[in-house]
Amino acid sequence: MGAFLFVRDALKLAYRGIVEKKTRAILTIVGIAIGPLALVAVTSVVKGYSSYILSQLQSIGQNLIIVAPSQGYKFTERDVDTIAGIEGVADAAPFYMIYGYVREPGGEEKKVTIYATSIELMFNAIKGLSMLEGHKPPPGDVLGAVVGYRVAFSSSGEKLYSIGDPIVLRIHRAEKGRLVEKRVTLIVEGEGIVERFGGALFLSPDDSILVVLEAGRRIFGLREWTGILVLAENSRLVPIVTRRIKEVYGGAVDVMSFQGIANIVNSVSRAMEFVALATSMSAFAVAIAGIAATMITTVMERYREIGVMKALGFTDAQVTVIVLAEAVVMSLIGGGLGILLGSLGAYILSSKGFTMKGVLMQVTIRARPEITVGLIASTMLVTLLVGMAGGLLPAYRAARIPPAVALRYE
Repeated sequence: MGAFLFVRDALKLAYRGIVEKKTRAILTIVGIAIGPLALVAVTSVVKGYSSYILSQLQSIGQNLIIVAPSQGYKFTERDVDTIAGIEGVADAAPFYMIYGYVREPGGEEKKVTIYATSIELMFNAIKGLSMLEGHKPPPGDVLGAVVGYRVAFSSSGEKLYSIGDPIVLRIHRAEKGRLVEKRVTLIVEGEGIVERFGGALFLSPDDSILVVLEAGRRIFGLREWTGILVLAENSRLVPIVTRRIKEVYGGAVDVMSFQGIANIVNSVSRAMEFVALATSMSAFAVAIAGIAATMITTVMERYREIGVMKALGFTDAQVTVIVLAEAVVMSLIGGGLGILLGSLGAYILSSKGFTMKGVLMQVTIRARPEITVGLIASTMLVTLLVGMAGGLLPAYRAARIPPAVALRYE
């Protein structure tokens, strides 16, 4: 009980000291708050985007590889056979990819991605992809289409297309050096609608239309394959297959695996978190100096008061705790303020979105910052340690003041 009462009284004295010197205390608290603000804002945004991207990549399937031509290289059937013959490859199929627009009943157009490829391979590669209605079209059905959930349904849940309905697409493609607009009609005919998937980076089934490979040439007028989809036998073989494809083609192709992207995202995330920590540590170092300067001034102003306390029987340890209490209180207030402002800043930063450029497309994503209990607790702990580090030397000096000298101090 005695220790509890002593701590309570020490905190009261600390509060009184802060209130008496408001301007100095406020400036010190603001200096303390900068470190937690930077740490929470940057770390939570990095973690939020990292978690979102990783979850999206994992939803696609960790054994899918996309090979795209570069430097003017053109794929042929021979390339498909070459890649399919690489050890560890379960399946390989060329694909066309083109963007189009579908007009909704209200008159607004919705952007969709059209893939002309082996639909069976797509379903095998993207785990969790299933049919809501109908079935996949046979290889010879160039008019049949499998449409994504957000293509078949409006944002309000109204069904726009059913089995047997025509779907008119407006597309643009390059023709003899100029952009040509073309309208294409497909049939959701006995084929179907994909169950809601939830969206994914680079390949978003909900906003896509799948047709057979031949439709890319005969219906959309495309001549050169966008790339080759490669399915590894299992996720452990993806790095090996990726390396072998690069060994065969060198710089003639770009190879992208979603597993590889996930590894890069993890590495970048860890590097960004380290940068955030290093940046905030600089602010914390400045805060330590600010607290030390403030507490030294406080000790000098309370020289006689400290002498009276020691004359009344206060021990060196008790005087140290009393002086440290003021530094700790300012640190707690500054830490709380910094965490609050950092959380607000994190939401402002994340609301602007983040653009990723892939081999095939550019994607802008928005993710909520990941402000966890662990992040808040660790930030507050660091801030508390900073306050104690800044107040330790002044507290030690206060404890070493001789009572007789302090009482004569003017």
